[in-house]
Amino acid sequence: MTKLENILYGNRLKPLLVLAAIILLLPTFVKSQYIFTILILIGIYAIVTVGLSLLIGYAGQISLGHAAFFGIGAYASAILSGTHQMSPWLAMLIGMVATFILAYIIGIPILKLKGHFLALATIGINIIVYILLLGLNNITGGAAGFVGIPILTLFGFSLNDKLFFYFFVWIVAFLIIILSTNIVRSHVGRLLRSIHDSEIATETLGVQVSKYKVAIFALSAAFASIAGSIYAHYITFISPPTFYITKSILFLIMVMVGGASSVWGAVLGTAIIMFLNELIRFVGHTYFGISGEVEIVVYGLIIILIMMYLPKGLLPLFSQIFQKKRKNEPIPAIDENHVTSSTSKVSSQEGV
Repeated sequence: MTKLENILYGNRLKPLLVLAAIILLLPTFVKSQYIFTILILIGIYAIVTVGLSLLIGYAGQISLGHAAFFGIGAYASAILSGTHQMSPWLAMLIGMVATFILAYIIGIPILKLKGHFLALATIGINIIVYILLLGLNNITGGAAGFVGIPILTLFGFSLNDKLFFYFFVWIVAFLIIILSTNIVRSHVGRLLRSIHDSEIATETLGVQVSKYKVAIFALSAAFASIAGSIYAHYITFISPPTFYITKSILFLIMVMVGGASSVWGAVLGTAIIMFLNELIRFVGHTYFGISGEVEIVVYGLIIILIMMYLPKGLLPLFSQIFQKKRKNEPIPAIDENHVTSSTSKVSSQEGV
């Protein structure tokens, strides 16, 4: 069964070990606090994009509103722990459960839509949440933002240190990745792929397609909520513009660049876009004097190029290159004298 799973889904242990090794080794090479911040944000955003990969790449349901669930988690945790002095861990759990239930309720009607109609509906959700975050001044702080979010502590250790927070974020991301790969390799994952290929054909097999679509939508929203809560306790200040539609588009680009049909593609795309984002800002602001969010223009160009030339993302391309290199590896030379002597020994032993 394990061999069959490896053929169908690829080896899971090797990528997990490679990711674990990278996470453990990076702190020995990276000393810049700025780079550490980027690595932490990659881990936070990877939690969101892995959930989006399950929704888009496997279930075939588009979403341009996951920044809303990211924001709900952030504000729920911030308000409960900052205003009502609740334990941040309990606040994060409540925010995750509340987001899951809300997304499940919302998903029942909107997931009956398909294609660009579904995309527009999820954009509408994002706009509604954004307006509520702005309008509820007494609760959310409105446009001024929410301050006074407590820093996380774990087993008596404050996670204020970037190194501690880095490991904490990536442990959470690692657990989310393992959970997601388990889903993909289970019968649920096979049903999601079937739904992606043809909902009608899946329904003819007696599968209640809507139940699985809503469930995976709610699960991906819960992942976004966890990431939002972690983000809030890391930055200790949040404001509505962080959770606007542009953030949802950023999440979508990360998934599409890496490869929506793979959990690992989501992680790869997140890392690439985050570093590219910082590079664009640095080059644009330093050498061209461009102010504002110039990276949004580049995002549009990236989407066009990816859709035209790499619709499956970068991960399949990297896999093909790696496989070609393995095929082109030279076969070790055979020592003819050694073979001859070995054959003679065997023949003499057998009495030939």
